[in-house]
Amino acid sequence: MAKSRKLTKAEKADLKAARAAAIEPDSRAERVVAAFRGIGDQPPMTVASATVLACGLGFRDRRMARTGLRMLAALGLATLIKGAIKNNVDRTRPGEVIENGRYRLKPGSSKAKALRSMPSGHSAGAAAVFAAAAREYPGAGVPLMGAAGAIAAAQLPTRSHFVSDVAAGFAIGLAAEWIASAAIDRLDEAIA
Repeated sequence: MAKSRKLTKAEKADLKAARAAAIEPDSRAERVVAAFRGIGDQPPMTVASATVLACGLGFRDRRMARTGLRMLAALGLATLIKGAIKNNVDRTRPGEVIENGRYRLKPGSSKAKALRSMPSGHSAGAAAVFAAAAREYPGAGVPLMGAAGAIAAAQLPTRSHFVSDVAAGFAIGLAAEWIASAAIDRLDEAIA
């Protein structure tokens, strides 16, 4: 039988926070929080971004169209980065640890949902999309980033992700938005 490795202090803190944040599975509270956290999933974020782009084009509002383009580009890049990491790291989701006491974090390529905790894609998507919108509409930056933070935080009580998964996802989203927006700014300058 293989010997288990000792958990790092960060992993212990993640496990402690996951247990403290968890809400009762299949409860009304969990269903509400799960529905809210779902806003950060790729399909709703894609629809929201495409809608902003389509409205901008339809109303001939260059700023709104550019916002939608930024949102889609940032989401696409965040999704690629998040996927590359998930495809190379096996990490148990908190729900599995809490319910069955099994925990794993190691390089791997599992496609099992229970082992695809790192990083949080919902957090990456929300951070990317809302940061892209905030770049064009800085006056709305605080509420937009607050909404992204709330979506990211909602990953914790539903036992979907650890704090470090959420932080990594959020950082990926912000980095993806920065890269995508830099490319769009260069394109915008070339066209103007």
